[in-house]
Amino acid sequence: MKKNNKKKKIHIIGTVGLPPRYGGFETLTDNLVEHLSKDFDIVVFCSSKFYKEKLKEYKGAKLEYIPLNANGIESIIYDSLSMIRSINRSDVMLILGVSGCIVLPILKKFYKGKIIVNIDGLEWKRSKWNSLARNFLKLSEKFAVNYSDAVISDNRAIQEYVKKEYGKDSYFIAYGGDHLKKEELTKESLERYPFLKEEYALTVCRIEPENNIHIMLEAFKKYKKMNYVIAGNFELNKYGQELKKKYENEKNIFMLNIYDRKILNQFRSHCKIYVHGHSAGGTNPSLVEAMYFGLPIIAYDVIFNRETTKNRAEYFKDAEELINILENLNYSALERIGKEMFNIAKEEYTWSKIINKYKNLFNEV
Repeated sequence: MKKNNKKKKIHIIGTVGLPPRYGGFETLTDNLVEHLSKDFDIVVFCSSKFYKEKLKEYKGAKLEYIPLNANGIESIIYDSLSMIRSINRSDVMLILGVSGCIVLPILKKFYKGKIIVNIDGLEWKRSKWNSLARNFLKLSEKFAVNYSDAVISDNRAIQEYVKKEYGKDSYFIAYGGDHLKKEELTKESLERYPFLKEEYALTVCRIEPENNIHIMLEAFKKYKKMNYVIAGNFELNKYGQELKKKYENEKNIFMLNIYDRKILNQFRSHCKIYVHGHSAGGTNPSLVEAMYFGLPIIAYDVIFNRETTKNRAEYFKDAEELINILENLNYSALERIGKEMFNIAKEEYTWSKIINKYKNLFNEV
């Protein structure tokens, strides 16, 4: 048999695109192309609606544009079109998320390559979806698992769910956190954000009910001994807008629409505590990043967060539990939790390990 020395063609589907702005899949894709473009021919599909400047290449990967939004209802068509354009041009499709996987039963009839799906979290469980959308997403998840050649679970609890629900083994591959570096506070930041001069707790997340923003805000409304800074997209939905209106007059609460990574890294580098409210999904990249910063973590009490932090953080279920934790934490406890979080991140969540797992999987399928 004649040996083929050509590089495998990998098409990455389901992200907003590159260069990355903010988002776990975008950060993952950025690291994949940076470290694997020399080993594989990589194409990344991008949303032309998100990028004014449309680069043709980025870190050795080719970029192709789809004239639709990568998120929301349009993501179904966005992902599907990306898959269709990949049929005769790729050896492997890496699909990030399940929304477009509704087309996989048909796609498999025409596609001769291999399909890998990172199913992310249990998207269909999010309360923001109505029953029709939930049923659709659950079906898409089912097709993603049953019609792919390999499934990636980003959390051990998700891996167990896939095995129990579908009887299929999946590959456990989480996210890295070591792409972020500690930043010194700039004079401009101190002038613009005077709360940085005092002790503060921090949350960085999308403003959605599943991230339990209402619980954390209510806790810090009552617990006035520390400032609380939460960076997210408050203006994007009714939930965020109502929270902003309800808590904007609290003097120790700062709700900010910030996406600048440099500024967010300054916030992370100097906060006293990181509060993580996510309840849906698997391994949340924002939690992994906070752990790599060595921050003491107080996380919402669900199995995904306990698995990510190896049961070594503090956990809350409601505002009163969060207040109780804040009241009783002392310096030695904070220092211990921070060190443990960093040690776990260093062992589990470095990009070199994550990328190597993806590389091996691309070669195996």
